[in-house]
Amino acid sequence: MASMNFTSTGASGSSISGKEVRFTICRATQLNKSSRVCRTTTPRTNFAGKRFYCSKHMHNSCAKFPSHVYRSFRCQAAVAEVEDAEIPAEKLEYQAEVSRLLDLIVHSLYSHKEVFLRELVSNASDALDKLRFLSVTDDSLMKDAPELEIRIKPDPDNSTITIVDTGIGMTKQDLIESLGTIAQSGTAKFINALKDNKDALSDNNLIGQFGVGFYSAFLVAEKVIVSTKSPKSDRQFVWEGEADSSSYIIREETDPEKLLPRGTSITLYLKPDDAFEYSDPIRIKELVKSYSQFISFPIHVWMEKTRTVPDTTTDTDSASSESQEEKEPKTKTEKYYEWELVNETKPIWMRNPKEVEKSEYDAFYKSTFNEYLDPSAYTHFTTEGEVEFRSLLYIPGMAPFNAEELYSANAKNIRLYVKRVFISSDFDGELLPRYLGFVKGVVDSNDLPLNVSREILQESRIVRIMKKRLVRKIFDMCQEIADREDKEAYKNFWTNFGRSIKLGCIEDSANHKRLTPLLRFFTSKHEDSLVSLKTYVENMKPDQNAIYYFAADSIKSAKSAPFLEALLKKDYEVLFLIEPIDEVAITNLQEYEGKKFVDISKEDLDLGGDDEEEEREKEKEYQLLCDWMKQILGDKVAKVQVSKRISTSPCVLVSGKFGWSANMERIMKAQTLGDDSTLDFMRGRRVLEINPDHPIIKDLNLACKDSPRSTKYQNIVNILHETAMISSGFFPENSAEYGGKVFEVLGLAMASQGDHQSANEEEEEKSADVEVVPEVEVLEPSEVQQDSDPWN
Repeated sequence: MASMNFTSTGASGSSISGKEVRFTICRATQLNKSSRVCRTTTPRTNFAGKRFYCSKHMHNSCAKFPSHVYRSFRCQAAVAEVEDAEIPAEKLEYQAEVSRLLDLIVHSLYSHKEVFLRELVSNASDALDKLRFLSVTDDSLMKDAPELEIRIKPDPDNSTITIVDTGIGMTKQDLIESLGTIAQSGTAKFINALKDNKDALSDNNLIGQFGVGFYSAFLVAEKVIVSTKSPKSDRQFVWEGEADSSSYIIREETDPEKLLPRGTSITLYLKPDDAFEYSDPIRIKELVKSYSQFISFPIHVWMEKTRTVPDTTTDTDSASSESQEEKEPKTKTEKYYEWELVNETKPIWMRNPKEVEKSEYDAFYKSTFNEYLDPSAYTHFTTEGEVEFRSLLYIPGMAPFNAEELYSANAKNIRLYVKRVFISSDFDGELLPRYLGFVKGVVDSNDLPLNVSREILQESRIVRIMKKRLVRKIFDMCQEIADREDKEAYKNFWTNFGRSIKLGCIEDSANHKRLTPLLRFFTSKHEDSLVSLKTYVENMKPDQNAIYYFAADSIKSAKSAPFLEALLKKDYEVLFLIEPIDEVAITNLQEYEGKKFVDISKEDLDLGGDDEEEEREKEKEYQLLCDWMKQILGDKVAKVQVSKRISTSPCVLVSGKFGWSANMERIMKAQTLGDDSTLDFMRGRRVLEINPDHPIIKDLNLACKDSPRSTKYQNIVNILHETAMISSGFFPENSAEYGGKVFEVLGLAMASQGDHQSANEEEEEKSADVEVVPEVEVLEPSEVQQDSDPWN
């Protein structure tokens, strides 16, 4: 630093030890205070006592005075004798709970050590924010260091990393309150002062405020030194603490080379196990890009780089042989260090959506989430008012190859930022419901604490409000795809994420009105294309008063089921639920636009429009048959009744109104952890419905009156029941027994056919034994010719 001339001042006073001394000092600043510290080449002496007396005369003995002059004077030469009295460092004890807190942070609070850099950079950003705000009313705060920036210098040789900011800095009292006690953050106090409300930060956890966030440095450091200079103080103070100590040291900075114009410098002496990783500049650069890329202040990292320079060394051995020829210039590679700006990218979600092109949104999506297809849709919005946050959400163009990733708790599709500091991508379940886990994007909040945890998110009112608004925006995106003229777009969306929407019908009853317009199904009239519920209702017959559906394992099985016979005859459309989740989803919806969902495979189906008088007559006519069949079947069915839903099949087996359908029973049986006792309970009652117009039923109606004890007819009733189970989607209780009955019937049929053929063969044999008489031609008498008599 350049030498400067100052006015020499003579003074006398008493030292700390009480001895009289005389001295000459350099007058660097005003000399009207009762206490001064002389920085000289001789030991430091603190003079306390009377006012200094000045004698005007120039003195040239001051050298290397810092260019940033403070309100205390410093001189490296003195002509008077001074007392050897060092200023002792002050040793202070942590607050009682801090030692326990340090142990908690190091061993329990953070799941990854690397977050220490995020915490320290975030603290530096807070200090810069605070300075920038205060400088609006007091521009003198910025004069010593107008640049607002953060610099990080890893040092592999000394196993240290230093983080320097030009923020507001701290006084000695700030150091004691911020780093010696819990949750006495200067930033927190500053926010309280702005809001003037003691309860304003009641939702904030202790974790994330300056003091606790700073302690994360001990995750990787065995010793931490904080050197800070506040514009409110003339002196710079140093805080020193060790990981396993219950005390810390605060002293004044005396090394001119370490003086700061303003701000804070934090030096971490890394633990041996972490020194290799976190003193590596490349690793530090990666962490900054991962966690702090979108900090609004420039972050510079001291990086090692290489460059090619001319090689000035000469080769004497080859000089004689090539004296006349021009040689090509030789080069060599050398290493050098320089500051590199690592957060040049401005967050895209912080920009005005009107100024961002679609290509930029697509490029951000692909680079951030490692995708190669453009998203199907995106939304960029800002929410203000009760809760303020910014968000950029995407619907992927394709579902992941592993369907389990859609509903996995470790999906990591939503990246949470707090004040543009990346917090985590493990909070999908708290910010979005599970069924919307396929959505990807970023959420940036100013209201959450930096060190937010899953427990905080679960209990935070702010997060609940954010979740509602995020879900609403996602529904708007889905509906926008559905309303496009390009119908293939929504078809592709439904193919990829249709099951997720159906899962929402089960898990999110509060949003049924937003979910139902997104549903699509195949129907009895549209076997090759998907139909919305809105279209279905618009195409309903005037006398149709419900939305009918049938669950099966495929469209082929559904359209051949006997339950559809009467409905198809009336030209009613039926929804085909062919995926396992469909039936549960529809059951949870219950109705759409005032139309109830009705399962056509369950009892008490009311199709309307039938002749009630005719129905009562048939029920009366076949009442005896129904009672007789129920007596034969016993507990296999709850009852037997005349059916209104079949027209060609002889009978059908329907489920109870509150029991599982055949499709649901099939699904539950396939569960790995299925419970047979639950299955028996939920199976409920089954009802056998008969078709009074079918020939078999008519014959049985006569047989029950003429031969009620006939074993033959009783076997036929059992076979009808088990066949109806199969055609209705159920499984017979004993497949082998049912197969034996079918084989027996086939055998009887074959035997009857064989007897008929034998009778026909016997008749043919009898006709073959009779002698065949040739046919005689009968002639009329007039046609008889008389032969000539040879005797005459």
